Amino acid sequence: VVYHVNDSTNAMAALNNIRNHLNAAPTAKIVVVTHGAGIDFLLEGEKNANGNLYEVPVQELSARKVEFRVCNNTLTGRKIDKARVLPEATIVPSGVAEIARLQAEEGFVYLKP
Repeated sequence: VVYHVNDSTNAMAALNNIRNHLNAAPTAKIVVVTHGAGIDFLLEGEKNANGNLYEVPVQELSARKVEFRVCNNTLTGRKIDKARVLPEATIVPSGVAEIARLQAEEGFVYLKP
C-alpha cells in the first residue's frame, strides 16, 4: 500500500492509520510517499500539534518495515537541506512520480489519509 501525504497537518492521522493497518495486517508492505507540505513531518526536529517529535512514531513504524520517501523536487523548491531529512526516509526524485511508479509498476494500492 502506498500512503500519500502532501500535508503534514494530516501526518499524525496518517501515522495512526498505518499503525492500525499493520495491527490488522502485520505483513502488509507499506510505503509512505511525501511531497509539498507533506514532507515536513520527515524533517529533523519537527513536532506535531501536541509538541511531540514526529521522529518517534516514524522510527517505530520504520522498525516495523514501513518505508518513507521524500520528494527531492520539494526539497529543492523549498531550499531545504537534504541533511534535515530523517535517516529513516529515502529521497526520491519526485513524490508524484514515485506514487505513480509504485501503482503502475509494483501493483501498490493507493491510500490518501
